[in-house]
Amino acid sequence: MAENLKKGDHVRWNSHGGQAEGTVDRKITSDTEAAGRTVRASPDDPQYQVTSEKSGGTAVHKPDALHKD
Repeated sequence: MAENLKKGDHVRWNSHGGQAEGTVDRKITSDTEAAGRTVRASPDDPQYQVTSEKSGGTAVHKPDALHKD
């Protein structure tokens, strides 16, 4: 579980194709549109937008899905 991540941190997460790696783009702390979907977030329940090293695509994950390297 990764908490207090910041922009530029290198992280890993489980993906449909196995393990993915990438970089944190931003911490999301309010409801917003990101990675092609509506993200429900708050300061007490943040989510993180990440960019995959392999595909270059973006995704949004809760902190417990990310593992900081």
